[in-house]
Amino acid sequence: MRRYWLFKSEPVAYSYDDLVRDGVAEWDGVRNFQARNMLRDDIKDGDGVLFYHSNSKPLAVIGTANVVRSGYPDFTAWDPGSEHPDPKSTPDVPIWYMVDISNDKRFLNAVTMDMMKAAPRLANMILLRRGMRLSIQPVTVEEWETVVAMGMGC
Repeated sequence: MRRYWLFKSEPVAYSYDDLVRDGVAEWDGVRNFQARNMLRDDIKDGDGVLFYHSNSKPLAVIGTANVVRSGYPDFTAWDPGSEHPDPKSTPDVPIWYMVDISNDKRFLNAVTMDMMKAAPRLANMILLRRGMRLSIQPVTVEEWETVVAMGMGC
């Protein structure tokens, strides 16, 4: 059964345009145990992703992506030259995980945080909870359909 997720990225670090250019990207560098567990255990090939630009103006979902490779060890953790090294993680005992995603649809309209807050069908969305900073979050089917419809102008 297909599941849905929201992935946050600062556009100066990695934007939706970068994903379009690359076609497929490793979603690496996640260093939060709760998000790691989702990457390792829950997010599977074929799942849908809402691509959210954080720390930007406006804060917004820009488009959708698809998971094309389920969780596997994040090898950037054991590369001391990477942006996210962790000397405690090794190839034999990996701590961190990543998935691969591919671009799907760029929205006609960015779905801003304000737009989502105003949508009654999104009232329970994890993203909209005060203090929710997790970079990967589950999304319900109804939330997925609502955000995609808003983004595609439906």
